[in-house]
Amino acid sequence: MMEPREQSESMNNLEKDQILSTEPQNEAQEVVSEEVKVEEPAPAEEPAPVEEAAPVEEAEEAEDKLEAPHLDLAGKTKAELVDMMRATATRPIEEVKDEVQAIKAAFFALRREEVAKEKEEFLANGNNEVDFTPKDDVDENNLKELLNVLKERRTEYNAAQEANREANLEKKRQIIALINEIANDPDNINRQFNRVKQLQQEFKDAGEVPATAETDVWKEFQRATERFYDVLKMNKELRDYDFKKNLELKQQLCEEAEELDEEPDVVTAFRKLQELHNKWREIGPVAKELREELWARFKAASSAINKKYQTFFEDRKSKEKENADAKTALCEKIEEISTDDLKTYAQWDEVTKQIIALQEDWKKLGYASRKANAALFARFRKSCDDFFAKKADFYKTMKEELSANLAKKIDLCERAEALMDSTEWKEATDKFVEMQKEWKTIGPVVKKHSDAVWKRFIAACDHFFDQKKKQNVNVHAVEHDNLKAKKDIIATLKSTIEEAADDAAQTVRDLMDRWQEIGHVPFKEKDKIYAQYRELIDKAFDTLNMRGSRPRNEGGSSRGPRQGNDRNLSERDRLVRTYEQRMSELKTFENNMGFLTANTKSGNSLVQQMEQRIVSLKEEIAQLEQKIKELDNE
Repeated sequence: MMEPREQSESMNNLEKDQILSTEPQNEAQEVVSEEVKVEEPAPAEEPAPVEEAAPVEEAEEAEDKLEAPHLDLAGKTKAELVDMMRATATRPIEEVKDEVQAIKAAFFALRREEVAKEKEEFLANGNNEVDFTPKDDVDENNLKELLNVLKERRTEYNAAQEANREANLEKKRQIIALINEIANDPDNINRQFNRVKQLQQEFKDAGEVPATAETDVWKEFQRATERFYDVLKMNKELRDYDFKKNLELKQQLCEEAEELDEEPDVVTAFRKLQELHNKWREIGPVAKELREELWARFKAASSAINKKYQTFFEDRKSKEKENADAKTALCEKIEEISTDDLKTYAQWDEVTKQIIALQEDWKKLGYASRKANAALFARFRKSCDDFFAKKADFYKTMKEELSANLAKKIDLCERAEALMDSTEWKEATDKFVEMQKEWKTIGPVVKKHSDAVWKRFIAACDHFFDQKKKQNVNVHAVEHDNLKAKKDIIATLKSTIEEAADDAAQTVRDLMDRWQEIGHVPFKEKDKIYAQYRELIDKAFDTLNMRGSRPRNEGGSSRGPRQGNDRNLSERDRLVRTYEQRMSELKTFENNMGFLTANTKSGNSLVQQMEQRIVSLKEEIAQLEQKIKELDNE
């Protein structure tokens, strides 16, 4: 790959080739003798521009696209870049052009990022965009001062170069005048041959002239040299030898130009072609009959390279357009990704994978045009930076939230542990249920603490419910004892009614009092045993003539409207209270079922027992609803 300076020179050479690609005029040979027979020298070849040379505009574009000399600017701060620019300012101005541009571009890229952040903060504070003014930057001021110094040095250097070109132009015109003066003296022209050769060399060594005068002064030099050779009577053998030598050299240039067609690097081939054109112009003429054929061969080889060169840049433009479209599509894809609905680590990780995949796709694409590539990369990078900044904020927020959740769950563990040995079963159960509900409302905690704090909490819950279960087992035993006691009362009632002794009424009332003192019986036997009891009480009141003193809250066989209504109301109140109690128990069990579906200590058996209890409660509630409905109908 050529350096930018070399490519620029190649572009200039290409422009010259389009105008000046012609064989130089006959170079005078050393005169052996004034008496040697001479022939009319061949006229100078007409200028023949390279018709298919690559356009100057594309060549200049190629120069822009080539990379500047390597500078290690990665990671440099603005201050470091200013120091590098200060060191550059002390070197020769003609050596540092590309380094200055590279440092300048790197500095202002950093500065633009700073200004963008300042503007973002300015707008975030609720200010208007039109009121924004970047803060003064010391490094930027220092850099601009150095750039002004370099600009002044460049101006001085260019002025000196232009003055030097003007001096070279004047020198070349003086040389042309001397050659014309020698050609005007045909009598002494043979003696001036070496002088003309010297003047030709001085013309070549005179250096560059202003671009506007370069073509004209070269044509004037060609005409003066041609005129000299037209007047000069050269020795034919010497002239033929010169033609032969020039022919060999130009044939070799033709071969080298044709070999460039095999060069894989088109830019390298084009640069070498310019070197061959320079050599062609420096070689003298060949025999007149061979000139057109030889030039056509050289021009054909040049045209092939120029065509490849032009096609190379056309293809590159097309490829850059494709790359620009592909990169624009990637920018649109990454901009469509929204982070508003990302609430979990898994969701953020999934979208992160998508972002990384898009970055990998970006790396696989080639360059777009220089201007478009920089803008697209800035756009793509901004989207990536925004995403990862939001991700960092999310992780920071989640870390704080997880810590707060852990503190809340530890507090629940401590409250559960303080309550797990309580024997206030109803009150403690309600509190455990509330703590379980509260646990569900608390979000996740750090994974390394999640299992430990869960096991700690569920252990306290399990301990309490295990103790309660054992207590319930004792309650069932008591209920069976109560059932036996009530069956004994029913048997005693039967015998008392059948015997109908004088004190039978008092005995019935005593048995009724004992019945009220006995606690609950198993639920399945409750209605059955109570129905037997009510039937015997009603019979006792009828048989033993106890209607007048029948307790209001016990009821009996309805002998009048008032007594029947009182009994129904009392029974209905009892059923409603029982119904409400069972509904509360059902709600508690259903809530515990939702909490204890995890694999807990003795979890499977406890879950099964609770499921059976829920079914039983639902059946009992349905029965209570039916009984209440029947009483309401009565």
